[in-house]
Amino acid sequence: MIKFISITALCIGICGCTAHMLTFSNAASAEITAPIAAQHGIASWYNISTNYGTQTASGRPLRNDAFTAAHKDWPLGSKVKVTNLRNGYSEVLTITDRGPYTKGRVIDVTAGSAKRLGFYENGITRTKIELLSRGDWKYQH
Repeated sequence: MIKFISITALCIGICGCTAHMLTFSNAASAEITAPIAAQHGIASWYNISTNYGTQTASGRPLRNDAFTAAHKDWPLGSKVKVTNLRNGYSEVLTITDRGPYTKGRVIDVTAGSAKRLGFYENGITRTKIELLSRGDWKYQH
């Protein structure tokens, strides 16, 4: 009986480790995807008030807490990874709008993203922006 319990426990342990390793390897491979392009520069944030409403270039409404951003050149619908170089926080956003229109800035993120990235209070931060996939949305504004 003790041998049966020991073998059962060993099998459960091996299965648990294997499942954990599979989950880890899937997560790791998702993070290893090479970016198409990258930029370094100053990020700022915008919201419904500073945008004078919810209209965006993509036609999708602006939400202050959304995982979206504005970029001057990269296609609408593109996925980008924005990393705050001051604290290392990052998140993946979708380009839904055009901007920023202030000299020296490369991306505007929503106020919610700025809070999650840790620079809402400062207003701007140094960032690395990686283009993960090119969007094909049409300009709607």
